[in-house]
Amino acid sequence: MRENREKIEISANILKAIFQNVYFINGTAYAGKSTMIKLLAEKYDGICCGENYHDQLTGLIDEVHQPNLWYLKNCQDWQGFVSRTPREYAAWIEGCSREAQELEMVFLIRYAGCGKRVFVDTNICPEVLRKISDDHHVLFLLSDEETAVNRFFEREDREKQFLYQVLLRSEKGEQAFENYRACLQECNNEAVRQTFLQSGFRCIRRDENRSIQETLKLVEQHFQLK
Repeated sequence: MRENREKIEISANILKAIFQNVYFINGTAYAGKSTMIKLLAEKYDGICCGENYHDQLTGLIDEVHQPNLWYLKNCQDWQGFVSRTPREYAAWIEGCSREAQELEMVFLIRYAGCGKRVFVDTNICPEVLRKISDDHHVLFLLSDEETAVNRFFEREDREKQFLYQVLLRSEKGEQAFENYRACLQECNNEAVRQTFLQSGFRCIRRDENRSIQETLKLVEQHFQLK
């Protein structure tokens, strides 16, 4: 067991060296992660790894090793997908995030040596980020529960609008929306925020009185970008 722990530590140190030009943003829904990643990549001529960028490697997943991602890839019953209990849905989201970490690592190793900064909307959890990165390459953006839930479908990205249409077609009507909102609450509740707040990494809360450019400046300062 001790030998295995030493091997993990060595691997983490290697990854930390590889990822010295990679900047990670994680956090809760509708906190501005995708917006910041896009703006940073544009401003610094970097590579933008937006939300679910690891989907490009879905050909590597299988039902045994990535059952949660496999479920999404092969889902035949979308009404069943949106009808799960909040706890079932949150457990599935957590499973997807764990499995996506492995795909992200593969993807980022490919990009890390390209000579450009890489900006990532990541699924990688605080514990792993602590091993493979440092304080000025990791940032968490947080929204309050009400914003994360009530504004979830305001985005125009294809996946969220697809789910919105699934809910509209549900025979359960408003009850289907209420259940899915409860699922989103479970995934963005105070316990989830505390995981980020207690990680030791910098957290920036969404503030409707702060402009996008003002938030970008805070992010740039934290990442020590010039």
